[in-house]
Amino acid sequence: MTTTSYRVACAQDIPAMSAIRLAVGENKLRDPGRITPKMYADYLDALGRGWVCERDGVIAGFAYADREDGAIWALFVDPAHEGCGIGKHLLALATGYLFEQGHARVVLSTGPDTRADRFYTAQGWQRSFTAGDRDACFTLNRPAQPSFNKQR
Repeated sequence: MTTTSYRVACAQDIPAMSAIRLAVGENKLRDPGRITPKMYADYLDALGRGWVCERDGVIAGFAYADREDGAIWALFVDPAHEGCGIGKHLLALATGYLFEQGHARVVLSTGPDTRADRFYTAQGWQRSFTAGDRDACFTLNRPAQPSFNKQR
């Protein structure tokens, strides 16, 4: 039986997160040196927050939320663990955190016509893409708070 857990990311997770980022088949980095270990570390707390998913003690995916911009900075799942709901759960953690920080909407971008593009659309994000953009841009608005009108 597989054990799956989610937790806030820590500095010791950075090598595994970087390895996952470099292992993906789509949305590959043109310049792998562009995302540095310091950037991963900065998003652990100084600029936002990160989460990891562990499956049987191995990091299987991660997400980072940019607190300042109200954006998803990263969401990646190890190709060996795709299709297990990890991305959905990590995305919910990151968006929930940003909404708790007071953001009315969360944004992100990804490569157009990719599985990630279809994933965010399926999760209810609003897609925008204009001529000249290299990425598909997505927005998710904070869910409306239910109003409870008491009738007497």
